[in-house]
Amino acid sequence: MTPPTAKRVPHVWSRPTGDVTDHYAWLADRDNPDTIDYLEAENAYADAFFADHEETIEAVYGEIRSRVQETDQSAPVPHDDWFYARQTEEGKDYVVISRGRTAETATEQVVLDVNAEAEGHDFFSLGMVDISPDHTRLAWSSDTDGAEFYDVRIRDLHQGTELDDVIPRTSAGGSAWSADGSYLFYVLPDEQHRPFRVMRHALGTPVEDDVEVYIDTDERFFVGVGASRSGEWIMIGSGSKLSSEVWVLPASAPTTDPVLVRAREDDLEYSVSHWGEQFVITTNEAAEDFRIMTAPVEAPGAWTELVPHEPGRRIVSVQTFADHLAILSWKDMQRRVEVRFRDGTTTQLDVLDEPHDTSFGANRNYDTRILRVAVESMSVPRTIYDVDVVTRESTLVKRTPTPNVDLDAYVAERLWATAEDGTRVPVDVVRHTDTPVDGTAPCLLYGYGSYEISIPTAFSVVRLSLLDRGVIFALAHPRGGGEGGRRWYTGGKLLNKRNTFTDTLAVADHLVDTGWSHPDRLGIRGGSAGGLLVGACMTMRPGRFAAVVADVPFVDIVTTMSDPTLPLTVTEWEEWGDPRSEPFASYMLSYSPYDNTVPADYPAVYITAGLNDPRVQYHEPAKWVARLREVGTGSRPILMKTEMGAGHQGPSGRYGAWRDQARTLTFILVALDA
Repeated sequence: MTPPTAKRVPHVWSRPTGDVTDHYAWLADRDNPDTIDYLEAENAYADAFFADHEETIEAVYGEIRSRVQETDQSAPVPHDDWFYARQTEEGKDYVVISRGRTAETATEQVVLDVNAEAEGHDFFSLGMVDISPDHTRLAWSSDTDGAEFYDVRIRDLHQGTELDDVIPRTSAGGSAWSADGSYLFYVLPDEQHRPFRVMRHALGTPVEDDVEVYIDTDERFFVGVGASRSGEWIMIGSGSKLSSEVWVLPASAPTTDPVLVRAREDDLEYSVSHWGEQFVITTNEAAEDFRIMTAPVEAPGAWTELVPHEPGRRIVSVQTFADHLAILSWKDMQRRVEVRFRDGTTTQLDVLDEPHDTSFGANRNYDTRILRVAVESMSVPRTIYDVDVVTRESTLVKRTPTPNVDLDAYVAERLWATAEDGTRVPVDVVRHTDTPVDGTAPCLLYGYGSYEISIPTAFSVVRLSLLDRGVIFALAHPRGGGEGGRRWYTGGKLLNKRNTFTDTLAVADHLVDTGWSHPDRLGIRGGSAGGLLVGACMTMRPGRFAAVVADVPFVDIVTTMSDPTLPLTVTEWEEWGDPRSEPFASYMLSYSPYDNTVPADYPAVYITAGLNDPRVQYHEPAKWVARLREVGTGSRPILMKTEMGAGHQGPSGRYGAWRDQARTLTFILVALDA
């Protein structure tokens, strides 16, 4: 097929850096029939490309399915007198949530069959799943078009029927029950899709009568609500990228006014948990990498230090239990779990030798000495342990089954690249044991590097289809993520953002220079803000990569961040800067992939989008593809696939998601000649 050509309609943006003509600005109008026609033409063109490789797609899809135990059950989670579990069944896309009185009978009573709820919908995403304190009701929500507006329903678990209460178009800002289960707290979005308003719903009453509990009119702040682990308090949090504040109210007195813990201050972040007669506060007050404080419940603003700040040890999460705290932190580019008892003694849990991810499992009970943790690496599937924090005895609960996989056939290790300013940047690599490290192998590099989000070294059965074909997979950890503490994050945001891209390019060079990749067979992949990463790397060094996969990429950053009417823009200024004024106008322009797409021989490119995506709107990748087609001087394929009924996460069912991944992996294999 002939590649689609988007029409050119001049539109002038007035910027501090000077006027610029954007011939594809019209694609932001989704009501324009030409917009839909163009997206559908791109879809048809991509489908034609993949039709020529259907045999490989089917082979990869079959491999993915063969490595998944399609009929499976999660590790039952103890919650008061019940055990809850999730099951999957071969041939069905979604989970079934169930429960029983013992771990062995956890499948006995169906709580929610998501397959049944998804019937008749092309897209279905489950939102909240919140059991009432007495376990008689379930509050649950769903999104049926990918726009991330969730309708809340309440189910009577004795009768298996829905109550008349339906709360439409809520946000994914959390929920909380009152102690007696008569009230449900939830969050509404504003016109820019920002969670901003906490409401209280009395069961059995009209939604129109729901009461506003809290509202935040500052457009930088996202609002959330949830219950404390003890179940005794309802927590309302409001946070921007740089500051936060928390309000609390007793779950036993849900109609009382919430109490402010501490008023927001610039650059002050904190979160609150309940721990007996105290609140536990995790904060960056006088602690760049955070410390842990306590305060009496009757005086939540009077903080006293419990765990001091340790530079380079970034505390990211604290779970409270009746007699101890579980602390999750990053140290030396590795996640760690530590337990601290009320007497001040501590113990650190054992971990794998290779780079790995350690995280909290589902810990629903408060008064227990059992801590559930999850461990995995790029060569070890997700494994759940129950750890007795007193005896330190670990019990293997479940390892994710991987049928038809020889786990000993893969080996992972950590490398270090050197950035242009001398900073050492970690990169984790995994390969098949038969793949040589001699400069001949194709390699796929993955990266993200934004929002202090740390991409863990997780296991993936999908990835094995690359490894088995001799492709080496590399995971970069550039500045802008959170792996190296708060300074690692601030070193890759705002006016330091280019470090994220140059760090990743340094990793790419290191992989080639040390024989992990053939210089002409290196690809790069990232999604959302990671799509910005790969777009910036590609436009900075078009000849470095043979293939680029950009999933829902944030690539028209100057235009989007200049428009405060778009969803989420104002909240993002603290991450990227506001390009409506200098110095951000020039700095952001220097790396914006769309603005820096100039005549060049670009790699093979595969870009995805979601028509209903509220985070990275479809027109950013659409405009980028149009410009790449206009100015690209090479002959390698440029493809775009837009999900016309989905959003940021792509297809919702697991089989659709696997097939989507099979297409992407096929593109990579073709482009890297693997």
